[in-house]
Amino acid sequence: MKKVGLALLLFGLFGCATIPKKAEAVKKFDADKYLGKWYEVARFDFRFEKNLNNTTAEYSKNDNGTIKVVNKGYNYVKNEWTSAEGKAKFVKDTQTAMLKVSFFGPFYSGYNVVELDDDYKYALVAGESLKYLWILSRTPIIPQEIKEKYIQKAKEIGYATENLIWVEHDR
Repeated sequence: MKKVGLALLLFGLFGCATIPKKAEAVKKFDADKYLGKWYEVARFDFRFEKNLNNTTAEYSKNDNGTIKVVNKGYNYVKNEWTSAEGKAKFVKDTQTAMLKVSFFGPFYSGYNVVELDDDYKYALVAGESLKYLWILSRTPIIPQEIKEKYIQKAKEIGYATENLIWVEHDR
């Protein structure tokens, strides 16, 4: 697998961990329940994910208390898999789903879980601005009612949800 600067859940090379004005990170967040594999169901396109399908993110704990992030996707233009490894840290307390993530040394960007079901099966993730948004699921497909709920939440925050790209996954 070719290592490249793929950043499935990251938001550019620069910037600090911030959150869009109308967004609020989930409280009473349980990082242990969030760990594991997530499928990217939809996203706003940006250069690190250009031409990618079958995109996933896998989270696990590092010994130093940070969260290891491994993002992976298949570039259907180049016909090759790409991946990137990074780390995430909590911005406030560990029970607020506001994190900063880095794949590029000292450069961090915002990763904010703004909607999450009780069973940790579906997540709406906001970047540091209205340019970055993801809908994640533990499976490649989400129920229509969850999709509609998350799209509505994103619209309320200010996202132009008509720009979402719906990711294809091989089954």
